Amino acid sequence: MFKKYISKLDTIIVWAQSILTGKQFIFLSSILVGISAAFAVIVLKSFAHWVFSFATYINGILKLSFINSILPIAGLLLTVFVIKKVLGGSIEKGTSQILYAVAKKASIIPQKQMYAHIITSSLTVGLGGSAGLESPIVVTGAAFGSNYAQKYKLSYKDRTLLIGCGVSAGIGAAFNAPIAGVLFAIEFLLVDVSISAFTPIMISAATGAIVSAITLDETVLLNFKQQEVFNYHNIPFYVLLGVLTGFISIYYTRNFQRTEHFFHRLKLTPYKKALFGASLLAVLIFIFPKLFGEGYESIKILAESHPEEILENTLFESFKNNRWVLLAFVAATMMIKVFATAITLGSGGNGGNFAPSLFVGSYVGFVFSKLINYTGLSHLPVSNFTMIGMAGILSGLFHAPLTAIFLIAEITGGYSLMVPLMIVASISFAISKQFEKHSMDVKNLAQKGHVFTNNKDTNVLSTLNTNTIIHTDFLTLSPNENLEKLVDLISHSNQSVFAVVDKEQHLLGVVHFNDIREIIFNKYRVKYTLVKDIMTPPADVIYPFHSMEVVMNKFEKTKRTFLPVIKDEKYFGFISKSEALEAYRAKLKSMTIE
Repeated sequence: MFKKYISKLDTIIVWAQSILTGKQFIFLSSILVGISAAFAVIVLKSFAHWVFSFATYINGILKLSFINSILPIAGLLLTVFVIKKVLGGSIEKGTSQILYAVAKKASIIPQKQMYAHIITSSLTVGLGGSAGLESPIVVTGAAFGSNYAQKYKLSYKDRTLLIGCGVSAGIGAAFNAPIAGVLFAIEFLLVDVSISAFTPIMISAATGAIVSAITLDETVLLNFKQQEVFNYHNIPFYVLLGVLTGFISIYYTRNFQRTEHFFHRLKLTPYKKALFGASLLAVLIFIFPKLFGEGYESIKILAESHPEEILENTLFESFKNNRWVLLAFVAATMMIKVFATAITLGSGGNGGNFAPSLFVGSYVGFVFSKLINYTGLSHLPVSNFTMIGMAGILSGLFHAPLTAIFLIAEITGGYSLMVPLMIVASISFAISKQFEKHSMDVKNLAQKGHVFTNNKDTNVLSTLNTNTIIHTDFLTLSPNENLEKLVDLISHSNQSVFAVVDKEQHLLGVVHFNDIREIIFNKYRVKYTLVKDIMTPPADVIYPFHSMEVVMNKFEKTKRTFLPVIKDEKYFGFISKSEALEAYRAKLKSMTIE
């Protein structure tokens, strides 16, 4: 029955493609991708919320804190089991794989990514793993867009655009925040997009948000009823919050990577590694139960008027009326969250850092504002600072200040906090960017030159292959030949640069025509001058493994139009600057989404 329905839908889409213009079909496709991404959100969010509610209900009856510690162990082990037995033993995690697909794989994302993250992240996070669902949602949405485009034989530009549609729809549906979805797709993926390409991305984000709003219960989504107005007298404290969130973003990034690398280096089988990590996570959740799952429920508690409820069903419940114990508990949970998330993902679970960034941000804002209030320096609106702190950490971790600003503005139901959101998000981003060049999700790939950054030239150059523009058919010279041989070669070829090599093809020097123009028109000097007397050391050399960004930097530094290539310590060929620039222009044209 399901296959029959899919077949009919496919027939309708093929028919629509035959009668619509290319742009009209993209608009239709953006709606379909948006609906697909929204249903992925519905499945993931509903399952995670149901498990959390069930665990909370059981814990409320039995009053046993260890109940919440058992579920994450089961979740991580089940995740590893599914990856090994169902998904072929491996799964690409994290949103950085989308950037890699766009940069190096012609925007082609494997088909299994359309369901792999739904299954594994629902087991990991749904059963209490301390991570977020937004990264799996974004990857799933991108996979829907890529595979849809492949199925209907769309171009690279359109595949990339529909990946952006899937990304925007995923964020739009996950938070009922379509503007944030659009901005995330632009800041994260489509860093060089024309204005006209905004339309399908907006359509997809709006579609995802609408489907999510209609289908999902409001309690499943992260939203607030923001009531306290912005007071400009609090601007200095918002500046301080921006600075604090910036440095905590750096703390989060570095400790997350250290912990993840620790698990990566462990010489354990996947099941033993999962059991070891899950056991550590179980201990942390036993002491700090709010580390269970995404943690959105605790964010809502802090933003409301009874934050002491966060100590219920914990080891510290008897201190719920002690404001300093409450503050210390929230601060400790905030600082430990990064380790809980890194343990969850490093030991074999699947999820992301989007939700943890909001979790940490809300806790930072709460602790900061409460501390100021307790010390009597001022009376700050705690709910405002709790919500705005989320924008600070999100901006600092993902280097996406616009997404952070508009996401919090949308989930709070208004734009009255726009000024403090801008202050905190921009300061946090500036501080984080100063110490961490790349956002945490793309840092490893960016260091290898595999992925897009916010620099358009670097983005384009990273997609070019140096080997494709190396010319190996250039004529060479021997050092002991006189210039008559050189004159003969110049008269019978278009070369303006010659490599001087020995019998073993080792590069000894280079002869540039423009450097010896006066000599070759002097017959006496041509006859009695040897090549070794006029050759010059190469200004620089290129290796086939060098990225195109390195190649262009060498051209810029040396001011030469040709540079020799060395392979296996021997002369291999030349690269022309003009040909490199032509390849750059052609790639730039093919990548610009219009």
